[in-house]
Amino acid sequence: MSLPILMTVDDDPAVSRSVARDLRRRYGQDYRVVRAASGADALEALREIKLRGDAVAAILADYRMPQMDGITFLEQAMDLFPYARRALLTAYADTDAAIQAINVVDVDHYLLKPWDPPEEKLYPVVDALVDAWRAAGERPVEETKVIGHRWSSPSYKVRDFLARNSVPYRWYSVEEPEACRLLEAADCAADDIPVLITPDGTVLRKPDGEQIADAVGLSTRPASEFYDLVVIGGGPAGLGAAVYGASEGLRTVLVERRATGGQAGQSSRIENYLGFPDGVSGAQLTDRARRQAQKFGAEVLTARDVTGLEARGSARVVRFGDGSEIAAHAVVLATGVSYRALEAEGVAELTGRGVFYGSAATEAPECEGEHVYIVGGANSAGQAAVFFSRYAKEVSILVRGPSLQASMSHYLIEQIEAIGNIHVRTRTTVVRAHGTDHLEELTLCDEEQGITETVPTGHLFVFIGAAPRTEWLGDDVLRDDHGFVCTGPDLMVDGKRPPGWTLDRDPHHLESSIPGVFVAGDVRSQSVKRVASAVGEGAMAVSLVHRYLEAR
Repeated sequence: MSLPILMTVDDDPAVSRSVARDLRRRYGQDYRVVRAASGADALEALREIKLRGDAVAAILADYRMPQMDGITFLEQAMDLFPYARRALLTAYADTDAAIQAINVVDVDHYLLKPWDPPEEKLYPVVDALVDAWRAAGERPVEETKVIGHRWSSPSYKVRDFLARNSVPYRWYSVEEPEACRLLEAADCAADDIPVLITPDGTVLRKPDGEQIADAVGLSTRPASEFYDLVVIGGGPAGLGAAVYGASEGLRTVLVERRATGGQAGQSSRIENYLGFPDGVSGAQLTDRARRQAQKFGAEVLTARDVTGLEARGSARVVRFGDGSEIAAHAVVLATGVSYRALEAEGVAELTGRGVFYGSAATEAPECEGEHVYIVGGANSAGQAAVFFSRYAKEVSILVRGPSLQASMSHYLIEQIEAIGNIHVRTRTTVVRAHGTDHLEELTLCDEEQGITETVPTGHLFVFIGAAPRTEWLGDDVLRDDHGFVCTGPDLMVDGKRPPGWTLDRDPHHLESSIPGVFVAGDVRSQSVKRVASAVGEGAMAVSLVHRYLEAR
């Protein structure tokens, strides 16, 4: 088998020779270095490489090239080799372009020219590129097949699970002839949908999350019974804790009941996160964080439902829904929040069949030419409105309050005002959802004028409130009246430590009423509900874990 390829693209012959020389010196035994003088030449070479069946590990492209700049080239190269890692070569004056490349084509790194000495400025970047490529694996996209009904809630849940866990799949509606052929070949009937067929031919009928995760190769079982740190929840706070815990030498496992990213992972565009002036999708941000955590050695368990937490001596024990358990010296709770249910007649029956909680990006193509309704006035609702405005004919944001100013960031309000097919309806609520097998109409109430109207639509996306999923925690973990977990100073009442506190010190800032159990992100009482603060709390929790372990 041929060696995998490192490709360099630069129209300056001297630079091209220089980077190829430096790459061969370090990687020549394990990789074949191919260089091209333009984006067009490089694309032609990549097509030939694709036909030969060879692998491309990484592509380094200059930004300033005639006819086709580096960003345009990399965008087209991704279609041929989606697993190849990408770096942009830029001059100091082009750093804005490099940041654009990170957001537009998900470039992994940018390199400032010159990169002398290469041992400090070139090789660490290329090492990271090839490590990421090895982790992802260069292989044909193995296609998982999903057969279901468009308006089936279980079918939607399977698609959403696969999409949020970055598993490539192809969707077949049960009404298509090919779907019927696949069902026959799998010895299944329409009553068995959703049906999932893996690339190796395994057939799953009406699978749950854990069955899907096992079938598509996601890790669901811990490699050990005891860890230094268990992180419960895979949103920004949990991922931040996993990255910092694993990078600092703690044996770390992250447990997520559905998919890493949490609510942030469903965001179509996060534009106020530090370091991404052009914004970054929640999926991109959390995918990078997950890969970063795994790079440092953290285990990531998917589709595991945590049902209990207790202290047994110095161990902190986490119980799963199937009765199994793992233990650790310390735990970080980062379970985040869930959207509150919309209390309107017909909504519960049509959830997953036109009514969705969160952005449900898999539904975007189905919104083509439709009038879409979004309930909620916070950033998540605004980001969804901007996203769906690219597909839908019209998007209406329904807000109970008098305006968006109280709950949405100013930059997002300005964006929404500038998009012609987004309309904001204030003091408006959903009274009822109508439909037989799927959503067909909504009854809306204008509370200011006291009138109702019924409007046709097939899609309603709900972003209201934040309810912590903490009902599984025992009475030993103190929570506020809304279910958020109390920590640190909030646990002290009249200068007294919480009941059952066994240590001769006050709780640390992010520590719960159980010593060694820390809390980060939205699930914590009085936390700031922003992605950046959640990541910061995850990192801070790990520093407090170290302090806790050192004092034992």
